Amino acid sequence: MSASSHHADCFMCGLEQTEDSAVVFRDPLWSGQVVPGYDVPGWFVLRLRRHAERITGLDDTELASFGRRARDLVGAVTEATGAPATYLMVFGENHPHFHALITARDAHVPSDRRNGNILRLRDERADPEAAAGLVPAVRRVYERLADANACHLSA
Repeated sequence: MSASSHHADCFMCGLEQTEDSAVVFRDPLWSGQVVPGYDVPGWFVLRLRRHAERITGLDDTELASFGRRARDLVGAVTEATGAPATYLMVFGENHPHFHALITARDAHVPSDRRNGNILRLRDERADPEAAAGLVPAVRRVYERLADANACHLSA
């Protein structure tokens, strides 16, 4: 990624410097990773590696690949955590850079913290060490799913 494709004051652009231990995958367009401030175990961010705002800011290649990356990362998070539900949310209001928050919702999350209310767990269940500890398992599953799905695309 060139420096010109990032904004210096953008939190999501600054994540290009994230250590590999927090990263599930990086390809030329996308990164899936644990993000500081959203480091609840089972939460990952899928972010565009260049600065673009809203889904309308994606080019055709980014848009086409977003669905595959989201599918594979949601699948990996779900399988690695055993979560009965995994949410994919796109807001972009606090951090105007296209990204999706993927949140595993385990069986122990009370009903008043499900659906959109799961975001309340950001402060209640933050555990950077436990969140980072899930990265290797999610990475292994992601690699398997992405490889298997790539084979189906080329067939």
